Amino acid sequence: MTRMVLVLGFPGVQALDVTGPADVFTTASIALRDQGSPVTYDLRLVSQHGEPIDNGVGLQFVSHPLPDAAEPIDTLVLPGGTGVHRATEDTDLIDWVRDAAGRARRVISVCNGAFLAAEAGLLDGRRATTHWAVGELLAERYPAVQVDADALFVRSSDRVWTSAGVTAGIDLALAVLEEDHGTELAQLVARWLVLYMRRPGGQSQFAPPVWMPRARRDVIRAAQQRIEAEPGLPHRLSDLAQEATMSPRHFSRVFTAETGEAPSDYLERVRTDAARRALTESTDTMPVIAARCGFGSSESLRRTFIRRLGISPDHYRKTFR
Repeated sequence: MTRMVLVLGFPGVQALDVTGPADVFTTASIALRDQGSPVTYDLRLVSQHGEPIDNGVGLQFVSHPLPDAAEPIDTLVLPGGTGVHRATEDTDLIDWVRDAAGRARRVISVCNGAFLAAEAGLLDGRRATTHWAVGELLAERYPAVQVDADALFVRSSDRVWTSAGVTAGIDLALAVLEEDHGTELAQLVARWLVLYMRRPGGQSQFAPPVWMPRARRDVIRAAQQRIEAEPGLPHRLSDLAQEATMSPRHFSRVFTAETGEAPSDYLERVRTDAARRALTESTDTMPVIAARCGFGSSESLRRTFIRRLGISPDHYRKTFR
């Protein structure tokens, strides 16, 4: 049995959004044939007019016309890229996506290909992810979608999966391959492609340190500046409130309203970002970084990193230094 995998192409498609999942399914097919399995994947890149597709990196993809309604589809892959927003404005293309998704056993969006899935109504009322840089835009444009901009991939429903930016489409393809054929085959493909079977952490580890919103009130903005200038100091709520000539409860309420975070959460985020910079820009030891950034101990630093970024400080340093 051949499972048809259709990858939707359009001008400005991200090359790796196409080739990443394609390599996973193609490598799996080779392994399945070697094992004598009757089930393989038949991968086909399709576009609205079946023309060569420019992807913006000096290459062209050869594509097939969109199949008619009679052709069975196992997996529909919706990649992203710089042209995805133009593609969402093409009502004929979105109508085809909606119809093809209704016939497919499974739909996968890669990176900002989630905008195609959302425009077709496939993510309404469901949790979904996309590239960390456009998570807020997806949530703003499609308020019915519950956007999780940190996950590497999300099973949004029984039939729809969404993945984060670019290479996360490979992580998702390995996950659906594991669902189809088990862990052993997925591990074999991951080893062959020299990939993590399950990449540690979420998207936050790849995003730059978060820009902190500025408060409107001078006293709250001054508190922000004190925290950011010296993240290693205690910055007790009572001291911050006293500087602002407010009670601790009132200060906490005003600070949260102005910045979107409680003072303790804001302080922890500033300290985490300070530690991220120290880990990548210095050779200081973990105890030194933990003390300088206000964590007190290496263990406290480690727990915070795992909770916020999904990986340990050691792993973060090795990956991004």
